[in-house]
Amino acid sequence: MRYAAVTDRLAGLGSAKWMLHTKARAMKDAGREVIELTIGEPDAPTPPALIEAATAAMRAGRTGYSNGRGEPALLAALAQRYTARRGRPFGTDQVICLPGTQTSLYAVFRTLVQADDEVILGDPMYATYEGVIRQAGASPVPVALRPEAGFRLQAADVAAAITPRTRVIFVNTPHNPTGAVLRPADIAALGALAAEHDLWIVSDEVYEELVFPGVTFTSPLSFPELAARTVACASISKSHAAPGFRSGWVVGPADFTRRLLPLSETMLFGSQPFLADATALAVAEPSPIAGGMAERFARRAALIAEALDGTAALRVHRPEAGMFALIDVRATGRSGEAFALGLLDSQAVAVMPGESFGAGLAGWLRVSLTQPDDRIAEACRRIATHACHLKGIAA
Repeated sequence: MRYAAVTDRLAGLGSAKWMLHTKARAMKDAGREVIELTIGEPDAPTPPALIEAATAAMRAGRTGYSNGRGEPALLAALAQRYTARRGRPFGTDQVICLPGTQTSLYAVFRTLVQADDEVILGDPMYATYEGVIRQAGASPVPVALRPEAGFRLQAADVAAAITPRTRVIFVNTPHNPTGAVLRPADIAALGALAAEHDLWIVSDEVYEELVFPGVTFTSPLSFPELAARTVACASISKSHAAPGFRSGWVVGPADFTRRLLPLSETMLFGSQPFLADATALAVAEPSPIAGGMAERFARRAALIAEALDGTAALRVHRPEAGMFALIDVRATGRSGEAFALGLLDSQAVAVMPGESFGAGLAGWLRVSLTQPDDRIAEACRRIATHACHLKGIAA
């Protein structure tokens, strides 16, 4: 039988990247105690006010069809939010609501690129980024995010990768998996390249409210000179500990959203009105729980660095935001995948191999910061034991 070419383009880019997480879950289901440090599941419950808002909306009959752009109250709340946070006016015609950041990115790239186009993005990258680019027929062009530059995308490296086929510079700030946050100067330099070569900037900003104390977030949307070429995506999945709500959005130029709208209508023809009502409440004010999560994640990243940096030649990269820390295990002589599989089998600690996030993180581990401090400390003890065993030294 024949299949569409998209199925070949996406082969191996879905659940295969989460093989170790799946194996850890199977071990837990079989009754083994596993410290799970794989996925970015928020460590706080969804705020009760959001659950109550969604429940009240359902009881009030907000369970009918919506439309392809989004419910009016949510569109207005998002326009007001971005006007207040980005320092320039945004209208409801610049917003489209979609089920989460993942769906939003899928729709954005379906709107902006096609076969033979190229999208420049940082390597390492979130595990689904290659797929959301390839589904549209375009090719991802990875640019190394270097540890010595704080894993922040550098304009000089991007400039060297631009070709006549380049259409988009794709940024993720705060970044998953590295926790890097782009500085205003970084964005200005990337914006100058985009203007020079007539490129789009697509910005995944789902971790905006999870920046650590002392770190400031800046969006490409804050630069008026980039207004006509910048599209940003986000959701309440991380900031409000509501990944199951699948409630996200796209913000960009009005002409872009006009062109995206028929695609949204073809894909979904509207999200759930009762979730839109809860999301409108969520985005009207800063998250009541994001600040606490950011403080805990920063503390746990420091705990991991103190426990492991220098142990058996391991090196720990401390993030500036988000839910993850990185551990460089190359000195053990193992790949990230081999180290992670051995760690799971021998110590019952589940972490993500760096290879799941691109060639740039080969020989590294991504470690979730969403478990309690005592579990993080115990995981560090087990990671040290495994690393010392590989190095042939006493733990």
